[in-house]
Amino acid sequence: MKEESRKVIRSDLVETNVVVFSHEDARQLFSSGFYGKPLGVPKPRGADFEAPLVLDIIEACYLSEKRLLEVYRGDTHVRDEELFTIGEKVSGRFRELYAVYRDLRERGFIVTPGLKFGSDFAVYKYGPGIDHAPFIVQVKGMGEEVSATELVRAGRLATTVRKNFIIAVPEEGRVRYLLFSWTKI
Repeated sequence: MKEESRKVIRSDLVETNVVVFSHEDARQLFSSGFYGKPLGVPKPRGADFEAPLVLDIIEACYLSEKRLLEVYRGDTHVRDEELFTIGEKVSGRFRELYAVYRDLRERGFIVTPGLKFGSDFAVYKYGPGIDHAPFIVQVKGMGEEVSATELVRAGRLATTVRKNFIIAVPEEGRVRYLLFSWTKI
């Protein structure tokens, strides 16, 4: 988000999602980095929508940490630590997932959930609707094994959808990336 437009946006915790109900704030946040999904808009083209914006807990944690978003439960401000606790209840891998999400965002990438690709994240250079995600990312813990079957499955999927497959391993304040690319011979 540009410095001159750094407005802290109010959002509300709804179950394990965070919702920006102001349509103007929703458009601003979405257009600043493709954060969230406009409610009821399957494939938004730009920020021309009139709908609340639904953020997943990873996005909310990142935006709250950057002081671009304040999350409330009713009239009570939800602190970053509580957001992380909620994230850990959603996924036992939350800290690892967040470390990778944060690192990719800090590197300037657009990061979206990768569920439709069978991975943790889909990663774009410019954003959905502008380019296709060149990478799908699977997060693994340090020392966690990758089976041959898992690697073949990921390779077949990645080639089918024309993406590079990346395994991301967060460790002690940094993230290591292993990129797999398949070529026809």
